[in-house]
Amino acid sequence: MKLKGAEIVWECLTREGVEVVFGYPGGANMPIYDAMLNYPVHHVLVRHEQGAAHMADGYARASGKVGVAMATSGPGATNLVPGICTAMMDSVPTVFIAGQVAAHLIGGDAFQETDVTGITLPITKHNYLVTRADQIAETIREAFYIARSGRPGPVLIDVCKNAQIESCEFVFPEDVKL
Repeated sequence: MKLKGAEIVWECLTREGVEVVFGYPGGANMPIYDAMLNYPVHHVLVRHEQGAAHMADGYARASGKVGVAMATSGPGATNLVPGICTAMMDSVPTVFIAGQVAAHLIGGDAFQETDVTGITLPITKHNYLVTRADQIAETIREAFYIARSGRPGPVLIDVCKNAQIESCEFVFPEDVKL
């Protein structure tokens, strides 16, 4: 079936068994939020992105499931950093999904463009910069696998706005091939 990238995000989260997402919307992740209403995942709107990160961490500790938090680009994504670091230091399985400016704007000092993958490199098990819709399903599948496997910990997925808007054929990967 053909879906927009934003719909693929929620479809994958649903298939990963995610019941709750903590987050704060903004310009670079608005397509993801627009698609949210069609999926059964409960969203907790926070007052600050750092709260979302710590709530995802606490949820994972209390439930034994992977905690998920969302933020927009720039300062929104960098506000996740303290919670990501906590999850890394305490080996808590978490997935953080940040919005990012369109792929063609990366490196051009666009409004609220921040190298979140570079910033979080030392405090995540792995992180991804998704520039096309057809990368989203495989990336989310891998992120959840990495967050849970071995020593658990945080994984960050930075999703460009164009990837959220584009449509592609959705195929949920049954196996993870790293």
